[in-house]
Amino acid sequence: MPIFNDTKVAFADKSDAQLRKAYWMFKMIEQPALTSFGTSILNFTVHNNFPFVTGIVKNTLFEQFCGGETREESMKVVKQLFKRGVGSIFDYSIEGKEDEETFDAVCKEIKDIVRFSVGNPAIPFIVFKPTAFGRIDLYEAVGKGAELTSSQKEEWERVVRRFDEVCKLCHENDKKVMVDAEETWMQDAADQLCEEMMEKYNQEKPIVWNTIQMYRTGRLEYMEEHLQRSREKNYFIGYKIVRGAYMEKERARAAEKGYPDPIQPNKDASDKNYNAGIDFVMNHLDKVSAFFGTHNEVSSELVMDKMKAKNLENDNPHVYFGQLYGMSDNITFYLSDKGYNVAKYLPYGPVKDVVPYLTRRAQENTSVAGQTGRELGLIQKELERRKGR
Repeated sequence: MPIFNDTKVAFADKSDAQLRKAYWMFKMIEQPALTSFGTSILNFTVHNNFPFVTGIVKNTLFEQFCGGETREESMKVVKQLFKRGVGSIFDYSIEGKEDEETFDAVCKEIKDIVRFSVGNPAIPFIVFKPTAFGRIDLYEAVGKGAELTSSQKEEWERVVRRFDEVCKLCHENDKKVMVDAEETWMQDAADQLCEEMMEKYNQEKPIVWNTIQMYRTGRLEYMEEHLQRSREKNYFIGYKIVRGAYMEKERARAAEKGYPDPIQPNKDASDKNYNAGIDFVMNHLDKVSAFFGTHNEVSSELVMDKMKAKNLENDNPHVYFGQLYGMSDNITFYLSDKGYNVAKYLPYGPVKDVVPYLTRRAQENTSVAGQTGRELGLIQKELERRKGR
């Protein structure tokens, strides 16, 4: 029997009404055409300040996938999760803005999250996206080694400063910080910046953690080469290991521009690569720690089996699991029930500003084979269980 099928544990905190609302919402997301049309309309109406739409969003998608509009409002969810042994990772989910004022404001918000979370074990990680601190085109230029103009050099120095300010503050307050991965064409510069921060702040333990997308080609090779560099420079590595979230965009751009597709050829290849990443981490725990961000039950169980084979305690500090808030509660709460280190990504922010994140989440659920159907099946199973009590 699958180990992640205990819906009583998974949905212990959810009322019948909440489960029925979640079922309805995932049922809508299950339809690709409806999701595509709906997200387009949603972005338009919220962007143009249709107040009734904002209210609808807050009571549906936002309620399912976000903690609240502010950190303080989200603390209700944080406390509820921590009562059951699950940490929260505040994810300030503002996307799609590229002005210096916003970059500085987001950097300040991330630093405020660090200070807000000091001494609170319910918030084990800080997280930010590289493009929250600088333009994607600038990352691309730096990654390619292009000759920068004087203004671009100054702009990049500001990006580096924002990275350093956050990583330094986390180091001073003993808080781990994860840097999310984004599109392949900007990732080389982000990887290099993460390595610089690791060399600076990971001398004693992993404070700075980079994200590795295993649906990409070449990532296992990158980790092997990075491990060698870390041994030469004597610092620790922290990785968040994920599959990835930009597949359609990556394939389309590669076809348009005529370069090799950077994504694994199919889901099976992505799964094998992810599991090879698990092997890599588990074979190098003297130097590498990992946060396995996955909604895949097989991969989650594989990590558990590898830990058991190495006689590691369930709460070994080098191994974390993570899922997104509002999804895969059957995995999250099983792991917490067994004493593993597990945390939920908890997005927050003003409803209007978080809509791009929410629509991306809906589209990803539609495109990932079996994800939405699995959520629906689990919810339905729990509702039927409750009827028969």
